[in-house]
Amino acid sequence: MKKIEGISFFDRYLSVWVALCIVAGIAIGKLLPVVPDALGKLEYANVSIPIAILIWIMIFPMMLKIDFSSIVNAVKMPKGLAITLTVNWLIKPFTMFAISWFFFYVVFKIFIPAELAKEYLAGAVLLGAAPCTAMVFVWSHLTKGNPAYTLIQVAVNDLIILVAFIPIVTFLLGVSGISIPWNTLILSVVLFVVIPLLLAVVTRRAVIKRRGLEFFENIFLKKFTGTTITGLLLTLIIIFSFQGDKILKSPLNILLIAVPLVLQTFFIFFIAYKWAKRWKLPHNIAAPASMIGASNFFELSVAVAIVLFGLNSGATLVTVVGVLTEVPVMLTLVKYANKTKNQFPS
Repeated sequence: MKKIEGISFFDRYLSVWVALCIVAGIAIGKLLPVVPDALGKLEYANVSIPIAILIWIMIFPMMLKIDFSSIVNAVKMPKGLAITLTVNWLIKPFTMFAISWFFFYVVFKIFIPAELAKEYLAGAVLLGAAPCTAMVFVWSHLTKGNPAYTLIQVAVNDLIILVAFIPIVTFLLGVSGISIPWNTLILSVVLFVVIPLLLAVVTRRAVIKRRGLEFFENIFLKKFTGTTITGLLLTLIIIFSFQGDKILKSPLNILLIAVPLVLQTFFIFFIAYKWAKRWKLPHNIAAPASMIGASNFFELSVAVAIVLFGLNSGATLVTVVGVLTEVPVMLTLVKYANKTKNQFPS
């Protein structure tokens, strides 16, 4: 096989490693349930501490690349941000509702009772109303996105979640008195954005001050090669070990739930991606702008589903399936974005 320039053996077969980690996670959950049980106790406000640490491992190299002097220039490029905000808040929640309603109430009507369909729809809406916060740094990294611009997109979305999440969910579901778990929201933002960002800023400044910019870019950053992917694969093992039993017990329901979620992800990505192409945005802005809308803030969605509907509800199951489908689907979109990079201005 001809070697692909610039892509390591590990990266070329990433889909294989992902599949193996999914199988390994399910096997651990089934054969060694004591492992996920022990890890599951290490959480606060529905946020898993082990997964938080792995997310730090994933996004820390991305944060190191952020030159804060470039953030000023990023703010001067509003088109990418306009696409992200429009897709995330004016399109995505409503298409998620429409697509999920169609599948749960019409296409899969003979398989899903009406009451259960209502719970499934609620879980889908919770996913659709919460754009991604942490994992988008990983997708941006894999598509060589602009790290400063990605940070701005995430920060703005986090601020909008504070005021828009409850009204959107209330409107779409007709559920009154929704109580958002603020501790989960705030803790997630602090753990997945603030802490790794501060650590990266301190590290970057210290290394550059001591050894210079050339050493930092050509030697120090290369020490983290493969760190992001390793963290991603370990995260997959943990996530699937938590949910392995549910997957094996209800494979048909998992599949039925996954269909509208996957279709929604592709649909949202291509709306933003084609829009960015029409506006002739550079690829390192277009790709992250599309990825942040396609993926979800699953920590918040799962936590709200548990608070509103209960741990064993259909709504909570949908948010969990959202976690299970997101990584394989987003890796597919990352691959597509990288293959079509030459269609965008450099």
